[in-house]
Amino acid sequence: MKKYILNVLLFTLLTYSIQAQESNFKAISIGFYNLENLFDYEHDTLKNDYEFLPSGKRAWNEDRYREKLANMAYVISQIGTDVTPAGLSILGVAEIENRRVLEDLVKQSTIADRNYQIVHYESPDYRGIDVGLLYNPSHFTPTASKPIPLDFIEDGDTLFTREILAVEGILDGDSMHILVNHWPSRRGGEKRSAPKRNQGAQACKDYIDSLKLINPDVKVIVMGDLNDDPSSESVRSYLLAETRVKDTEPHEMFNPMYDYYRRGLGSNAYRDNWSLFDQLIISPGLLDQEQDGYFYYKALIFNKKFLIQRTGQYKGYPFRTFSFDKYQAGYSDHFPVYLYLVKKV
Repeated sequence: MKKYILNVLLFTLLTYSIQAQESNFKAISIGFYNLENLFDYEHDTLKNDYEFLPSGKRAWNEDRYREKLANMAYVISQIGTDVTPAGLSILGVAEIENRRVLEDLVKQSTIADRNYQIVHYESPDYRGIDVGLLYNPSHFTPTASKPIPLDFIEDGDTLFTREILAVEGILDGDSMHILVNHWPSRRGGEKRSAPKRNQGAQACKDYIDSLKLINPDVKVIVMGDLNDDPSSESVRSYLLAETRVKDTEPHEMFNPMYDYYRRGLGSNAYRDNWSLFDQLIISPGLLDQEQDGYFYYKALIFNKKFLIQRTGQYKGYPFRTFSFDKYQAGYSDHFPVYLYLVKKV
């Protein structure tokens, strides 16, 4: 497999062609968004949802739930529309309670006309949160899906966390694989918890390697809230995500988010430090600009002004739903991330 070098002139022409809506190239957008505890307001016996009930400490009720749904849908409605007016073709999501919240989300007026469909499996996570995938059926047709379990032994006990959602399908004629992740948090300290995220990365790598045995040029997008940065051991040493296209070998992945991280930009903030936990990482099959199918164009952080806290202690942070337990009707404690794929037409 040949090395892939980004051609600045080509990409300048691509930008002009796409934005001018000329016929040279066709673009689609794919994203990921941590929805920050999108729980409904009724008890789910499969979930640890007690703080998100009307009787819970956050006094979560139908009005707040409906407002949260509207806020999340509004954000989703805006992502990628400057280049792809039809919006996101595929969106991976995290921190959802169940399938119901996704069904309610896709019915919101700002995105209802996209007819988003859902791929979701119940997860054994101790907090009761799952990952999922929304897709526009006019653009993407799933052909197979499955959850990849992640469980850990700690102090003799088996601990369960969010499963990795693997979805295979046809994206406007192209075979595409999506892995939606929400790796274990840094609870207990970054170093102590790192082996769990390394295990998540290794599970992704093993799955991708199995696909490459069948098709070395397979197109894979690893997305999610990794709870690690692009420079972390899990991403660099286990997933083998390179930071530059020209350095990406056939057995590796390319991480377009690294350059944002290097420049101090992030998708979430904690104690006045920015992290870039939300990432989109792609296989070399998406880097060949000479192919007939879709290839990588650009990745972005969706950090519009309305998503940023304007006042108070957390001014400049993502404008979240709760500040501690105080309801502030925000969006999420994470910014969405997304990328464009293009093909010649």
